[in-house]
Amino acid sequence: MKDTKRNLRNNIWNARYIYLLLLPGVVYLAVFNYAPMYGLLMAFQNFNARLGIWGSEWVGLAHFRRLFITPDSLVAIRNTFIISFSRLVIEFPFPIFLAIMINEMRGRKLKRVYQTIYTFPHFLSWIIVAAIMRNFLANSGAINEVIVLLGGERVNFLANASTFRGILYGSSIWKSAGWSAIIYMAAIAGINPELYEAASVDGAGRIRSIWHVLLPGITPTILVLFILAVGNTMNAGFEQILNMENPAVRHVTEIIDTYVYRITFLATPNFGFSTAVGMFKAIINLLMLLLANFAVKKFSGSGLFS
Repeated sequence: MKDTKRNLRNNIWNARYIYLLLLPGVVYLAVFNYAPMYGLLMAFQNFNARLGIWGSEWVGLAHFRRLFITPDSLVAIRNTFIISFSRLVIEFPFPIFLAIMINEMRGRKLKRVYQTIYTFPHFLSWIIVAAIMRNFLANSGAINEVIVLLGGERVNFLANASTFRGILYGSSIWKSAGWSAIIYMAAIAGINPELYEAASVDGAGRIRSIWHVLLPGITPTILVLFILAVGNTMNAGFEQILNMENPAVRHVTEIIDTYVYRITFLATPNFGFSTAVGMFKAIINLLMLLLANFAVKKFSGSGLFS
């Protein structure tokens, strides 16, 4: 036992600089991720700021019951699942396609130009992106002016519930696909070139090389990012939706995060209920993460964690 402790101390001391590098990240997680979990107690209280957490009235699971009987919260939960899973189907594969297309371009300079073009929108805030969308898609925007010039009638894209979700997905792809593709391009760069040469010797063209060499080479990266994306399911894009939505489409765009924002800051606040809604979202995210990891582990033999 003493030898084990001594060896542990020696190992820590020998790797002290590595632990020193980890220290800022550990402190950040402790202060901003773990310490605030103390506030989850409010989900079981009628929280009163004057009385504090330990002095407020305990109500048990009352706020959670309210969550499942309030029509607005049920709409928010439904929209969150619809938008999140639609993002997985529509948005998640796009950076993979983009990374493959950029990788297949001939000429290093051309690749860098396109990578820069597609990456730049990531650095724009959603406030700016929302303004761009309004300028293009509003009733008097550029797109409608072109439609009128061609003899058509104006379409109010931003006030049309049937088109607004498509605008959410499209603008999100435009903003984030280039940035997300960087990870896949890094994975592609790590594939052994001899595999491409072997495929070429066997008579494989570019398409078959992509299918039999490139895609299997980046599959572990795809699976890890897929697990993380599923584990982030209930975060359906708060900043984007808050800046782009309007009352005409709110019934199809109201998600849990925007619902919590409205009941907390735009109405008489009930911090206990808001905390309960946020806690419900976090639990669902955790369950989805574990489910995705289990499914991927069954499919590929390895997951994010064992």
